[in-house]
This record gives sequence, C-alpha cells and structure tokens, in this order.
Amino acid sequence: MNLEYPGLLWLLVIPVLLVLHYIWLEIAERHPHMRVSTSVPWKLRGTPLIAWLRHIPFLFRLAAIVLLIFAMARPRSMAESTDVDAEGIDIVLAMDVSTSMLARDLTPDRLEASKDIAIEFISQRVSDRVGIVVFAGESFTQCPPTTDKNALVSMMKEVTTGIVDDGTAIGNGLATAIARLSESDAPSSVIILLTDGISNSGEITPQTAKEIAMLHGIRVYTIGVGKEGYAKYPVMTPWGVQLQDVEVQIDEELLKDIAAATGGSYFRATDNTKLAEIYSEINKLEKGKTTIHNVVSYEEHFWKYLLWGFIALMIELLLNWFVIRRMP
Repeated sequence: MNLEYPGLLWLLVIPVLLVLHYIWLEIAERHPHMRVSTSVPWKLRGTPLIAWLRHIPFLFRLAAIVLLIFAMARPRSMAESTDVDAEGIDIVLAMDVSTSMLARDLTPDRLEASKDIAIEFISQRVSDRVGIVVFAGESFTQCPPTTDKNALVSMMKEVTTGIVDDGTAIGNGLATAIARLSESDAPSSVIILLTDGISNSGEITPQTAKEIAMLHGIRVYTIGVGKEGYAKYPVMTPWGVQLQDVEVQIDEELLKDIAAATGGSYFRATDNTKLAEIYSEINKLEKGKTTIHNVVSYEEHFWKYLLWGFIALMIELLLNWFVIRRMP
C-alpha cells in the first residue's frame, strides 16, 4: 500500500492539537460549576461511569478526522505491473485543417466528420502507437505517437480550423508526420494523410516529403475528402453566413503518386459512409510486434477510510445527541 499524496499527512498535526486543547479544557474545568447544599451524596456514589464515558465522543471525533486525512492522501495498492507484448504499428494521422474543411458535403462538415471517424479508428487500434499532425498553411504536431487513447481522443476533439495560417501545405504536413516516425522502432510505420485541396503553400514540396517517406520506408495512405463537382461552403456576407456552392478541387494525381511511391493507397471520400469504409480498410493493415512497458493498475482504498470516517463522525453526533448530554 502507498499514498498518492503523502504530503497531506502533515494535517495529522490537527488531531494532535485537538488532543492538547481537550486536555487543557479538562484541567481548566475540573472545578464544579453548580452549587449544592452538600456534596456527600456524590462522594458516596463515587465517580459515575458516565463521567468516564463522556470522553468517548471526542475519541470518535479524533478517529473521524484521522480517517478523513488518510482518505485525502489517497491510499492505494498496486494490483498489477507487467510488460505486455502486443501486435501493433506506429501510425500518424496527418489532417488538413484549412478553412475549406468547413464545407458541408460531409455531415456536419468535412472536418468534424473526419474527426469523428478518426476517433473511432483510434479506439480500434488497441496496441498501436498513434499520433496526430495538423496542417493548413503551416503544420505542427497535435499529439506525438502514443498508446494513451484517452489523450489521443481528447487532442483530436481539440482540432479545429484557424489554429495555423490558412492554406494547404501538403508537403509540410507530410514532412512533420515523417519526423514523428523517423525514430520509430516499430516494424511498420504508416501515415494517413487527409486533405481536401491542392498544395499551395509551405517550405517543403510534396515531392520532397514523398522522397523522405520512401527513404524511411514509411507507407503513406492518402485520402481526398469532398464530393465531385461543387460543395456547400459557409461564406460571410453582409447578410450573415450563407452557404454557397464552391468548386471542389483535389490534386488527386499528387495524392495517388505519394501513395503509390510509398507503398500505400489513395482513397476518395465523398461522404461519411465512404470515409468510414476507408478507415476500416486501412484498419486491416499488417501488424507487428511491439511492447507496451510498465502497464500498472492500482486498487483504490481511499473510499474505505472515507466510509469509516463518516461512520465515526455519525457515532459521535448520535452519542452527543441521545446518550451523553451535557448540562448548559
């Protein structure tokens, strides 16, 4: 058994001070506060049992305070600590977050649909390390490859447009994803690159990023998002935000070239169902051995201390209310 917050044990000085204060009050209040004609009857009877029992509620109060302090320190015991061998690969999701991803040809829009299906994909990759890279006119790592699915889902939900300069820097996005996998020791590394536009910015060209991926043996699966022809896009007008038809332009030749050169595949997602099918197909990738180190689970015990502390407090109150009543 160990304590998650052992520093809170310094609060145990409180019951110690209460004991000292209680003793001081007992000494100061030894003289009677009620005058009687004679004390003989009381002397003949000796000290009644109730005089000793009157200290019991205070003892229960001390016990309640001590138990609550230990509950706050969060006692727990290690239930299991193992190294787990599992099948897994390293995957980075490189997502386009340019403003064109707000188009409504997917429900509710391209970005939110991509996020929802990516979260479902992440939850299915039980033993894989997954990372998130976002790009528009620039690119950055939203979450490095990790097996912490809760952190991944939380970071994916925070992905939005406007976090970087607008544009479509496919080369930068791909290069950043490669950087996250360049030192991977997994037997297989994969990038899923999702975009809805044509590369028009960035310091690194898509061709250069493709060659770097080939050098590191990283497979790139590319996804073009958007319907053929035109899509509804929210545009700010003097009368507020209105949906207007905007032509869908995706550089499919570039995405096909990147996928073919790196051993991946190109997909076109024209609706939510198709996008889900694409991720399902990618989900069948070859898996390799990996080790998840130091998987530790704990059994919490704070609730036991909390329960017994509450019981002790209730016993003290009941004794003071119904059993050991003091005269005013």
